[in-house]
Amino acid sequence: MAEAKTFYLEIITPERQFYIGPAQSLVLPALDGELGVLPGHECAVTTVEPGQLRFQVDGQWHPAAVGPGFAEIKPDYVILLVDFAERPEEIDYKRAEAAKARAEERLRQKQSIQEYYHSKAALSRAMARLKTRR
Repeated sequence: MAEAKTFYLEIITPERQFYIGPAQSLVLPALDGELGVLPGHECAVTTVEPGQLRFQVDGQWHPAAVGPGFAEIKPDYVILLVDFAERPEEIDYKRAEAAKARAEERLRQKQSIQEYYHSKAALSRAMARLKTRR
């Protein structure tokens, strides 16, 4: 039996369907590093960390900045539910730089645990956008 060359990929955010269609491969930021997915991958559920995601369609790689979320991986499809997903051309570099600077400044200040985690999340979002924009 011939092995499938693609799998069905869905990248969904609360605001939009970022990508829905076939993909040849996917590399996503996971808790312990990058996770690569090819057709026929073993079933898994994992967290998606803020960072850069890449997926391959028709031999071409497409990068995206993604926020935290979850991924369900099956041999013939992958669905990602993430807080945000942005293509490099959608990222406002100056705004991301400013958000990074604000988050770093807030982290240097004494703050409550809740404020600390909000600042860490803001820094993670900004870093994901800046990494993807390059």
